[in-house]
Amino acid sequence: MKKTLVRIHALAANTFREAIRNKLLYVLLGFSIVMIAAGALLATLSYVEVDEILQDMGMAAIRLFGAGIAIFVGVGLIHGEVERRTIFTILSKPVTRGEFLVGKWAGLTFTVWLQLLLMSLAFAVVSLLSGADLTVRHGLAVGLLGLELMVLVAVATLFSSFTTPMLASFYTFGIWLIGHLSRDLYLLGQQSDSESVSRVASAIYAVLPDFEIFNKTLEAVHGLPIRGHEVGFAMLYAVGYASVTLILASSIFSRRDLK
Repeated sequence: MKKTLVRIHALAANTFREAIRNKLLYVLLGFSIVMIAAGALLATLSYVEVDEILQDMGMAAIRLFGAGIAIFVGVGLIHGEVERRTIFTILSKPVTRGEFLVGKWAGLTFTVWLQLLLMSLAFAVVSLLSGADLTVRHGLAVGLLGLELMVLVAVATLFSSFTTPMLASFYTFGIWLIGHLSRDLYLLGQQSDSESVSRVASAIYAVLPDFEIFNKTLEAVHGLPIRGHEVGFAMLYAVGYASVTLILASSIFSRRDLK
């Protein structure tokens, strides 16, 4: 187990170094900071709830560009290793394909968390300069967003294990969008008079991630309580869903013909 963790750590560190050299990473990060700053300007156009509008826009920008970094930077990593044939050098060492995938996921997750931290710092600076309050709830909301991005990276790793970067990006982005609507789709399905529609809605909700579990922007911005059991459940959900997704990805990747 210790040797496995050492190998995964080495792969994660290499993935992190590779990811931070990606120019797209800095383009997305730059756009996110511009949007966070632009929220202060747009908020001045309103006479009511100026602080709430500013922080709503800031949190939305962090969520959108955080997802963009997770998807568009992440999906090309495995394909790049295969395309450059460097994966054969890695796998020629005592490294399994499962360890390779988990290492890639861990390195990219750390990269995404680092970008999330930088975006959060920009959000905090803009909020303080604008006179908007910052509380522990904002920190919890950002932390839960980090869990969402961790799961999203696992989903991107899954699709990257068997398809092209373009399709993997498309599929992962679709899952991210549906994941924020899956709870509403489930509730609509349960209200349907058709039993088959209700079953399909339940099946979709059971399989697809519910990313709204991690969305506490409303509570943070409007000063509503974020309960401890909600945070605890979100943590368990993120670890469980990411683990199952990575196990599935490893199973698929282990059967993939890399030639």
